[in-house]
Parts: sequence; structure tokens; C-alpha cells
Amino acid sequence: MCAFRLSESFVPISDFKAQAADWLRKIAETGDPVVVTQNGRPAGVLLSPRAFDELTERARLVSAVTEGLADAEGGRVHPHASVVARLEERFGRAGK
Repeated sequence: MCAFRLSESFVPISDFKAQAADWLRKIAETGDPVVVTQNGRPAGVLLSPRAFDELTERARLVSAVTEGLADAEGGRVHPHASVVARLEERFGRAGK
């Protein structure tokens, strides 16, 4: 996601509805999110599909790292050598 100008990134819902195609084009071109307001308050954020994908990928990565750290702290890990031995037993040695 790119840095964006906050002053240009808010649009009242009535303006957004009237110019939805233009706003979608702008989001696609710039990658900048747009905050849609209703009654002067933020009501939603519109992202490009690419920005949404990047955001969800980051969230999945952070979640996986957090789970891994919790497993390590909880003792739910296996030594590297035992994992390698088990894989070799199951699939054979690499390079054979």
C-alpha cells in the first residue's frame, strides 16, 4: 500500500455513490485506500483488491508466527534431527 494524502482520502457516501466508477478507478491506479463517511463520520474503507490481498497475507503471516511462538513457548516443538529422521524414514533419503 502506498503512502496517501489523508485530506484527499475521505469522501462522503453521497459523493461516492454519485462517482463510484471514478473512485474505483482512482483506487486501482493509486492503490490508496479511501475512507467513505456517513454523517461526517468514517463508515467504511475501500481498498484495491491488491491492497486487500497484501493486508490479508500479512495478517496470515503474523497469525502463523504468533501460533509458532506460542507452540515454542508451550513446548510443542520437535528437535530438528528427529523431524529429519522421520521424514527420511517416511520418504527416503534425498538424493538417492
